[in-house]
Amino acid sequence: MDEARRVIERLDRIETLHIAGAPATTLLGELRALLGEAEEWLATEADGAAPASEALERCRNALATRESAPTA
Repeated sequence: MDEARRVIERLDRIETLHIAGAPATTLLGELRALLGEAEEWLATEADGAAPASEALERCRNALATRESAPTA
C-alpha cells in the first residue's frame, strides 16, 4: 500500500508543478521518478500485474518518444 501511496503523491506533485508552470525538465524528472515508483508498486502486486505492466510499458514508450523528439 505504501507503493500505491507514493505513486498517488507523485501524481499530485506532478499536477501541482504543471499548474504552477514548472519547466519541462522538472516535469520530466518527476515523470521518470513516477515510472520507478510505478515499477515498485507493480512488483508488489501479484493480481492484475499484466494490465499494469502493459500500462507501464506504454508510459515508458511515450517517455522515450518524448525524449527523442526534436525540440523547437
